[in-house]
Amino acid sequence: MVAVEQMFRLDGKIAVITGASRGIGHALADALGRAGAACVGLARSAGPVTPFTSSVTYIPADITVDPVTVIDAVARQHSRIDILINAAGISLATTAPEMAMQVFDQTLQTNLRAAFAVSTAAARHMPPGSSIINVTSIGGHQGFPGNPAYVASKGGLRMLTQAMAVDLGLRGIRVNAIAPGYIHTDMTAISHADPVLHAQRAGRTCLGRWGEVDDLVGPALFLASSASSYMTGQDLVIDGGWTARGL
Repeated sequence: MVAVEQMFRLDGKIAVITGASRGIGHALADALGRAGAACVGLARSAGPVTPFTSSVTYIPADITVDPVTVIDAVARQHSRIDILINAAGISLATTAPEMAMQVFDQTLQTNLRAAFAVSTAAARHMPPGSSIINVTSIGGHQGFPGNPAYVASKGGLRMLTQAMAVDLGLRGIRVNAIAPGYIHTDMTAISHADPVLHAQRAGRTCLGRWGEVDDLVGPALFLASSASSYMTGQDLVIDGGWTARGL
């Protein structure tokens, strides 16, 4: 029996978080560090946009180029990987027809292919009881206008979560996802600052507000920890009720 007071603790765990330089990835790396994990944050940027408040080792790395090398290096240093969060993602909406295929390919490369490559590399170093968490989106559940590449990539990542849960389950590795709604990050800064768009998107939720990155910390700790030890293949929607709302 796991002590309730320790259920969400990650002491002694080795965690790798992609997209850790800013936004959701940064917040989740920081949170896992505060929960006791030894965190390694990966992102293309030279460094995090803001300092971490917990002990996070940051490694500049482009996971779309050679994820195996960087994941193997982390595993050699720490002897294993217990938690992987695939939070790296891009959104490159464009109305230019001549750019459509380039944007589509680039988006799927980062949001879907890289997540699969990193997960496959990390799984080789994960013992039973480990957890992989993909960051999907409500855009993987519903059609949104003007950004088919993003919607396709997140829908693909949602189904990849289920497929990997099947493939890795007998090895004791759980694979789940969190699907945020509109969260205030650098990626959504323009629409968040627009009074009309801000109000429209807040009004689509049951709670009447945008999400903040801290709203994702609890769900991520749940999926990373023993609190969710019998949960796999799920996409946990955290959207303030956006997808639940009808009229």
